[in-house]
Amino acid sequence: MKRLYVFAVMEVGTRTVHILGVTAHPTAAWATQLARNRIADSGFRYLLRALDNRYTQAFDTIFAADGIEILKTAPQAPG
Repeated sequence: MKRLYVFAVMEVGTRTVHILGVTAHPTAAWATQLARNRIADSGFRYLLRALDNRYTQAFDTIFAADGIEILKTAPQAPG
């Protein structure tokens, strides 16, 4: 069994899901490049993203430069 990671963006207002990429080995560089590819035609105002080390400052900067506010998910509560 092979694990694949999907980078998807959902527009909350329309519930439209955009699959931006799929890989077996996600890296920060991969996520950042996908952000660059998507930002050109986004029209988004907010980005809600997970607290993951693959989303670096470079990733956030791409969105912030286009005026998109970045909201991070809350850390997982201990169980």
